[in-house]
Amino acid sequence: MADTFRAWGFLLLAVAWLLLVQAKPAWSLSEDTREQLSVFAEALGIIEDNYVEAKDTKKLIYGAIKGMVSSLDSHSSFMAPEEFKELQIETKGSFSGIGIEITHKDGLLIVVSPIEGTPAYKAGLQAGDRIVKIDGVNTKNMTLMEAVRRIRGAKGSTVTLGIMRENLGKLKNYSLVREIIPIRSIRTRYFEDGIGYIRITNFQDKTDHDLRRAIKDLTAKCKPLRGLIVDLRNDPGGLLDQAVKVADEFLSSGLIVYTEGRNKAQTHRFYANQENTGLEKSIPIVVLINEGSASASEIVAGAIQDQKRGLLVGAKSFGKGSVQTIIPLEDGSALRLTTAHYYTPSGRSIQEKGIQPDLVVEAPPIPEGKSVKDLRQEALQRRMKGEGITDKPWTVPISSEELEKDPQLAQAVQVVRQGPPKKTADTASKPNNEPPPPQKVK
Repeated sequence: MADTFRAWGFLLLAVAWLLLVQAKPAWSLSEDTREQLSVFAEALGIIEDNYVEAKDTKKLIYGAIKGMVSSLDSHSSFMAPEEFKELQIETKGSFSGIGIEITHKDGLLIVVSPIEGTPAYKAGLQAGDRIVKIDGVNTKNMTLMEAVRRIRGAKGSTVTLGIMRENLGKLKNYSLVREIIPIRSIRTRYFEDGIGYIRITNFQDKTDHDLRRAIKDLTAKCKPLRGLIVDLRNDPGGLLDQAVKVADEFLSSGLIVYTEGRNKAQTHRFYANQENTGLEKSIPIVVLINEGSASASEIVAGAIQDQKRGLLVGAKSFGKGSVQTIIPLEDGSALRLTTAHYYTPSGRSIQEKGIQPDLVVEAPPIPEGKSVKDLRQEALQRRMKGEGITDKPWTVPISSEELEKDPQLAQAVQVVRQGPPKKTADTASKPNNEPPPPQKVK
């Protein structure tokens, strides 16, 4: 038993060496820390020798690390190698696959939509298709992550999907050759009177590049471009550097955001570069936010509000004002660790406070007898039918019927067309660092 404790003691010192700030050497740990690690090693040894069932040591260690990191805050986490790889794919901006968005519905694996121009789109897969088999393996009880992992693969390789469809009498197999698939974080539409609409769904490697292209397309389509609505609703955030670059597309000068952490290496100030501005300064901007707008989207919204470049419309944002740094570990796992807080140009901390819009427009209340889950299912059904605002081709103007269903967007359009309410406009013009008080719009 003593040998087991000594072995685990050495292992846990190695784990600590990896986990402490900037790979802190094990010999520099405090005596108190070493004592606590010996207690942990003792408990682990007892579990290994006496628990009713044999347990995988690696899983026990991973579980301990997860528990330790989760005790820090709600945004720090430990990622096993597979989880870390998935995160890298999500933020890279592209992956090798067939180009479909999938979801679980009533225990079934359902195609939400094929991405235009991809192998799935060209082969004729349709929204609502049920994926019954992947390379002959039944998808019943298969997790979404496992399904994604099986569908993705090396460029040029083949995957076969067994598809059931309402108008098909039997299972139909689609053999698809995987290609590099771009991940879209920017979706665009416009109004016939020359107002552009850009929806940013998250912030990943190529978001700034896609934004510049969207602005260029809208400027060419809308002559002249009367204004721009930037929709950040339900945007959970993403990469900090992309938030800075996106804000830089709208600002010609001034501070965008600054970060402060315990480690001086995490303290930075980010400024706008006039050469990077992708939009004429005279073009008005309205930014839509809600309780689902977090992190990187709050950085963009806060910078535009503080710099008085545009008005914010909607509901108070989520309030995630912390920066997470991804620290890879030597076995392929990684830590997502909160290392700093960020502040808007005027010095506002967003953490647990959120950003108040200039014009408050609440989303329609949940109808009696329905739940949030019901509304999400209805939204999914509309998306499958291509009835969502960003599900139609960007060259198709947004209709008045579509606008009536979205009161927050309708208010944003009104602001661009008629100008902001006088009280808000006068307040916003005052040369101070405090944001204007919100105005309630019913």
